[in-house]
Amino acid sequence: MEQEYYFDNGATTRTDPQVAAVITDMLVNCYGNPSSLHRKGLEAQLRMDTARRQLAALMGCEAKNLTFTSGATEANNLAIFGAVYARRHGGKKIITTAFEHSSVLAPIQQLEREGYQVVRISPDRQGNISAQSVIDAVDEDTVLVSCMMVNNELGSILPIEQIARGTRRKNPNTFLHCDAVQALGKLPFKASRLGIDAMAVSGHKIHGPKGIGALYLREGARILPRTFGGEQEKRLRPGTENAAYIVGFGEASRLMQQNGKRYMQQITQCNQRLRQLLDGKESIVFHAPENALPTILNFSVLGIRSEIMLHFLEQKGICVSSGSACAKGAKSHVLSALGLTGQEIDSALRVGFSHENTLEQVEILANAILEGQKVIKR
Repeated sequence: MEQEYYFDNGATTRTDPQVAAVITDMLVNCYGNPSSLHRKGLEAQLRMDTARRQLAALMGCEAKNLTFTSGATEANNLAIFGAVYARRHGGKKIITTAFEHSSVLAPIQQLEREGYQVVRISPDRQGNISAQSVIDAVDEDTVLVSCMMVNNELGSILPIEQIARGTRRKNPNTFLHCDAVQALGKLPFKASRLGIDAMAVSGHKIHGPKGIGALYLREGARILPRTFGGEQEKRLRPGTENAAYIVGFGEASRLMQQNGKRYMQQITQCNQRLRQLLDGKESIVFHAPENALPTILNFSVLGIRSEIMLHFLEQKGICVSSGSACAKGAKSHVLSALGLTGQEIDSALRVGFSHENTLEQVEILANAILEGQKVIKR
C-alpha cells in the first residue's frame, strides 16, 4: 500500500481507533433506543449521559446545556434561525464576520433575504478581527452577533470573550453565537465563562466520527426549534438519537481532555518546522497570522494553481487542501475577505495538522512542495 501523508485535518480527522471501537460496541451490543423503558434502552441512555458529561468537561460547561445534533452545520443553523425567530420583535440587525464558515454565512444570507440587515466585519490583511470593530457595529436594533472562535482556513483566533463583554454593555438583549468547531480541544476555553449564548461544535474535527455535533445553550437562552416530532434533546432536536456516534463523540472528547496538551505540542512543532522549511523560499507567501492556532497553516505557491499542486502532491500520497472542504473547490471567500490578489487566492494551500503528523512527514511535505514548484513551472 502506498505511504499516506495526511495534512487535511482542518477538513476532517482520522477517527481514533479507540473511538471506533466504542462506536462498534454501541452498534453491536448496546443497540437499544435510548427512549425505550426496558434495560437495553436504559443502557444506551446511560452511555449517552456519560458522553454528554465528557463533552461538557472538554467545553467547560454543564452537561444539561448541551444538545446533540447531526453536526456543527445543524447546530449553527439551529442557533441562528432559532435565536432570530425567537426574537422577531427584538431587532432587525445581524452582525457577523466576512470569513465565517458557510454553515453560518448561508443561514445569515437567508435571513438577509427575509429583510434583516446584515453587517459583515472584514478581517485585516493578516486575518485578524478586533473586538472593537464588532462592538462598534452593535446598536439597539442588533438581534444577533455571530463570530467564529477560530477561522477554518487561517487559524485566526477571534477575541470572543471581549466581543461578548462589549456587546452586552451596548445591548444586553443581543443573542451571541459562536462557531467553535476548529477550537474545540485545541484552544483552551470554558463556554460557560465566555459570556455567549450559544456555541456549535463537531465530532469529526477531534478524531471522532462524522455526522455528530452539539450545541451549547447558556442557561435561560431561548431559541425556537427547527424540527418537530419527538421529546428527545428537550424537543430542540427531536428524533431518535444517534447513540453510537454520541458515545463516540464523548470518547473523542475524553481523549482530547486527557491528551490535548501533548497533542498541541506535537502540532506546534510540525507547524513551526514547515514554516522554517518554506520561509524565504521564492514565490511562497504565508497568509496565516503569526498568532494563529497552529493546527492550520495557509500559504500560496505563487504561479501554480492550487488544484495543480494538489494533484502533484496527491501523486506522492500527500493530502492537503486549497480551503474549506464545504466549499467543494470554490474560490475562497476567506482569502477574498483578506483582500488578497487573485493570484494569491488561486494558488493557496491549507495545511491542517493533527498530533498524528510527524516532523519527518513535514520534511516530506515541504520537499514535495518545493519539487512541485520546479516540475510544474518547467
